[in-house]
Amino acid sequence: MTQPNPNLHNPHLNGEPFFWQAGPIGILMVHGFTATPVEVRMVAERLHPRGYTVAAPLLPGHGTHPDDLNRTRWQDWVAAAEETYQQLRKTCQKVYLLGESMGALVALALAAEHREAEGVIASAPAIRLQISPVQKALLPVLSLFTPAVPKGGLDADSHWQGYPVNPLKGVQQLFLFQKEVERRLPEIVQPVLVLMGRHDTTVHPDAGKIILDRVSSTYKSLAWFEHSSHVILIDQEVDAATERIERFIQDTSNDGMPAMLS
Repeated sequence: MTQPNPNLHNPHLNGEPFFWQAGPIGILMVHGFTATPVEVRMVAERLHPRGYTVAAPLLPGHGTHPDDLNRTRWQDWVAAAEETYQQLRKTCQKVYLLGESMGALVALALAAEHREAEGVIASAPAIRLQISPVQKALLPVLSLFTPAVPKGGLDADSHWQGYPVNPLKGVQQLFLFQKEVERRLPEIVQPVLVLMGRHDTTVHPDAGKIILDRVSSTYKSLAWFEHSSHVILIDQEVDAATERIERFIQDTSNDGMPAMLS
């Protein structure tokens, strides 16, 4: 048994990657910045018994030490998710891409690259953060003096696992990744569902609209969760979020899927 990692908040939680085989519809689940697959495990545990094959990688630079995240590039995150996506493609007839926060950007990047993917579920997509231009401009300078800064707070504290700090060079990679994903949004044609928490203090409230306005998808939907913070998939409305995700999959996985916008 793996020993708990003292560099992580809630090291006792199971943050290992997983691949749980079930039915012909697969769901790639990608965790967010500084986190682990714990962020998506609760939803996976609800969907897998319903017949969905679910898989989540542990992204490079995560689950080890914050310094490792300062040594990774956004391309490394996409490559790791791509590997799991290809594994799902070998065993499933259809594959959906689901991501939380930065993981939602990974899901969108894969959707732009793989038009055969069935659809995208972007939970609290980190395409825009609640950070001022001045703070953003100061990050490269600050990173010369300190590798990481403590987080101000952790949403869904008892259920979240990851680094209790933000590695600053890793944050700069996230900003580069935002630009790349936003540039490629018009290439996305698959159905897109965006989940947003009304009490999210991390992602800008316009993030969902930014994505849905730019993608070329016919089917696009935005769902707000009134009692959730940033990490919707482990917050108090996780059951409602799971139901919304499954309804999206059911609505879009059939041939001849009707066009809709809500």
